[in-house]
Amino acid sequence: MNYKESEFIENLIFYRTQKGMSQLELSGICDCSKSTISGIESRKNFPSFDLILKMAYALEIHPADLFLRNASKNREDVLNFFNNELSPKVKEMVEQRFPSANFQEDFN
Repeated sequence: MNYKESEFIENLIFYRTQKGMSQLELSGICDCSKSTISGIESRKNFPSFDLILKMAYALEIHPADLFLRNASKNREDVLNFFNNELSPKVKEMVEQRFPSANFQEDFN
């Protein structure tokens, strides 16, 4: 299995679980069997173009989102960036701009 196929599968699982959707529910919307979805997620099969479009529609995402990146890792990276880099800088800027205000409780 190549890198893009692996990314596709990780994204499919991420978006499906993010929607709170089971394999059975996804298969029902996509008009395929649960074993088809299970086979794709377990890296045994790869979906047809038509099934990719159906899965994206069911998950309410653009089909390209299944291929472009690992969504779960990107989400984690954004959260880490916000918590570890952006938030402390914003706090510092606010404290410099409004030195008499006490924002400790709001930022912690």
